[in-house]
Amino acid sequence: MGGKQQHDIRHSDRTPAALGYSMPPEWAPHEATWLAWPHLASDWPGKLDTIRWVYTEIVRKLVPGERIHLMVRNAAEEARARQYLHRAGCPLSRVLFFHHPTNRSWTRDSGPIFVTRSQRPHPRAIVQFHFNGWAKYPNWRRDRQVPEAAARHLGMPLFEAFWNGRPFVLEGGAVDVNGSGSLLTTEECLLHPEIQVRNPGFSRRDYEAALQAHLGVRNVLWLKSGIVGDDTHGHVDDLARFVNRNTIVMVRESNPRDPNYRRLEENWELVPDLRLEDGSRPQVIALPMPAPITFDGYRLPASYANFYIGNAAVLVPTFNDPKDRLALGILGELFPDRPVVGIHAVDLVLGLGTLHCLTQQQPA
Repeated sequence: MGGKQQHDIRHSDRTPAALGYSMPPEWAPHEATWLAWPHLASDWPGKLDTIRWVYTEIVRKLVPGERIHLMVRNAAEEARARQYLHRAGCPLSRVLFFHHPTNRSWTRDSGPIFVTRSQRPHPRAIVQFHFNGWAKYPNWRRDRQVPEAAARHLGMPLFEAFWNGRPFVLEGGAVDVNGSGSLLTTEECLLHPEIQVRNPGFSRRDYEAALQAHLGVRNVLWLKSGIVGDDTHGHVDDLARFVNRNTIVMVRESNPRDPNYRRLEENWELVPDLRLEDGSRPQVIALPMPAPITFDGYRLPASYANFYIGNAAVLVPTFNDPKDRLALGILGELFPDRPVVGIHAVDLVLGLGTLHCLTQQQPA
């Protein structure tokens, strides 16, 4: 696609939804998965090399079903990544290296968020949600450029998200969709008036209208709080996820003495009132929580809800915990069409995120 054509779409005053676009669900067929090769040692203190092998395993499990767009900062980093993947027996023909400098490796939140429509031209497009380091960290400016760079690389239209005349900030981990008009999110992440405020002054109505305009949803299901230790202050992808159009899995803590117990029960108290886009009640299935994992006295956000749905497998974080087997079994019954595979995430969660936080799907 030529530069002028992309320029015209970028500055269109029509929203993606007005042009027929919406965000497909994660279980819909992918063309590829986007990842950013890990490089920031402070995200995984003393364990960066271990994390490279975890990434290698993620790629190895996904490539039988789809291509991988692997972002690397430069040629030297590409050469290093190729070494790891080759040694693990990963077919490099399925991995497309994309040179783009990033601050961090959390592609779910800063990477391209895709929307699709049935008509041509341009059946797929990317929405730029103006990532700002979760309204917390200073190192985000390179990450914010990733959606624009991806749109150029793929030749897709890019919509810059604005609402009320201001850039609309949203991370991919803050929302989850069923592809039929409903979206899950939390009040803690989007509506807290003081902590990590992405869009100062936005009301619930503003968010619902902006999400409708940019992701094509008609119905927002608001939960209360995310899990303890979540550095994003309430991302829904550590809490609750759609697994099909009318089924949600949501984590639940069984130990009343655990700090997660009360806050998660408050979400379960909302379940009888949840409604989908057609007015029906979703089925909500409990996922267990692993036992607490701490580092230097800090509770890490370990959650089985941070799974990723690929074409060839559903990848689920595991934590050397007896409940790993239970979580894998629950998700295995919910995804009968593809294997459910555990990925060791005790080291990964040291970076305050796991599998879903690292990945971003590109729809077919």
